[in-house]
Amino acid sequence: MATRMLALGRAEATLMGRNKTALYVALLMPVFMVWAMRSATAKIDIAKTGMSVNETSLTGAFGFVLIFAVYQNLSGAFVARREELVLKRLRTSEASDPEILAGSALPAVGLALAQCVVLLVAGAAWLHLRVPARPDLLIVGFVLGVVLFVALAAVTAAGAKTAESAQLLSMPLLLLSVAGSGMVVPLTVMPDVVGDVCKLLPMTPVVELMRGGWLGTLGMYEALGYLGTALAWVVLAVFAVRKWFRWESRR
Repeated sequence: MATRMLALGRAEATLMGRNKTALYVALLMPVFMVWAMRSATAKIDIAKTGMSVNETSLTGAFGFVLIFAVYQNLSGAFVARREELVLKRLRTSEASDPEILAGSALPAVGLALAQCVVLLVAGAAWLHLRVPARPDLLIVGFVLGVVLFVALAAVTAAGAKTAESAQLLSMPLLLLSVAGSGMVVPLTVMPDVVGDVCKLLPMTPVVELMRGGWLGTLGMYEALGYLGTALAWVVLAVFAVRKWFRWESRR
């Protein structure tokens, strides 16, 4: 199983390297968005959150990494491989459906992991942020985020006919996440009703778990609540993939 997934991952990494546009988006867009949104965060009164602008921006950057390196990247990749009949051919091999999707996602996941590590090192070494207070929450948040957004990428790909249309279909979730998942504006700054609704968005529990893991700002009750919300979204996304993901070309 592991050997097959690694072989699929190597093949997908080669294809990703040839698609310079997708690679540059996955690498550079999170950096650009953090730089752009940091100026917006600086204009918000975040004193009552107990976080600095740098802490808010860098911990929110985890969400940008998952959105661009994993979700948008894989949404287009799954559609492209399906329309090229790659996925159909792979289903005739010994690899199971989960192995095919997971193996195809390995390069994007590895890229996201590397970017998150860079964020941690940069925050601690150059911006003098505290070292992660709860590495366990940080790791759990990342793992759940990866599983969730790989699955959501597959769901988005199911409704797209081309890789370009997959990028358009991914925009609503991207915009909702940026606006309402605490990546730019912390939930505690929002009006109570708006903040409560935003806690239910797919990206919110992932960002809050990773932010709480780094800064140590989550109590046990809050952490369990976000963990439950993230797991619920994972279950729903996996169910949607099993029900609606298309392996045959839509042409």
